[in-house]
Amino acid sequence: MCFSAPASFIAAAVAGTVGAACVARVREPGDWPLAAMPIVFAVQQAIEGFLWLHLASDPTSATSAALTETFLVFALVVWPVYAPLAAYAAEPDARRRTWMALCIAAGIAVALYFFTSMAQAPRMATIQEHHIAYSADPDLPVAIRMLYPVATCLSLLLSSHRAVALAGFVIFIGSLVSYWMYWNAFTSVWCFFAAIASALIIFHFERARRTATANAGPPH
Repeated sequence: MCFSAPASFIAAAVAGTVGAACVARVREPGDWPLAAMPIVFAVQQAIEGFLWLHLASDPTSATSAALTETFLVFALVVWPVYAPLAAYAAEPDARRRTWMALCIAAGIAVALYFFTSMAQAPRMATIQEHHIAYSADPDLPVAIRMLYPVATCLSLLLSSHRAVALAGFVIFIGSLVSYWMYWNAFTSVWCFFAAIASALIIFHFERARRTATANAGPPH
């Protein structure tokens, strides 16, 4: 499996295009965060694409450092909160929303941990065998390792919308592959999988659009 600047830019283009299509199909206010999810992933993947280019030319530059920190803020601080909030906002089932609220709490705990950790020790990134490896906490608590997938994957898996749950499943599988095969580059590889998997969300909005059109009936 090969990752590179072009792979990141392609993932950004795919996710961004799908995100724009999702946003164009939004009919309920609560669906906006979910519809925008592929767009946020697209921005993040574009940032990593530029990071690839700068690491190859000047890995110690201020630009490389800024791109590294920005990418990790998305991956470690934004997503643990954004993903469960998006699933919660779009979920009509009260019982599932209760469980998703717990995922939000888990995500906030994860985000606070990484925000504090990054503020205390700036991160570094290096290119290693077709992927980017980011410096990580040497003693990352087991609780944080467990709560991260709870926030980013389980929250989507709990959705009553099949396409959203499928996206959560694919992202979860991506996290397992990233963990076992690319642990030193988990953040980078997982986010690549997640960006592609988020494209599945378009099926949720397309189905909702067709259902609304069918219920509206022919124009009078």
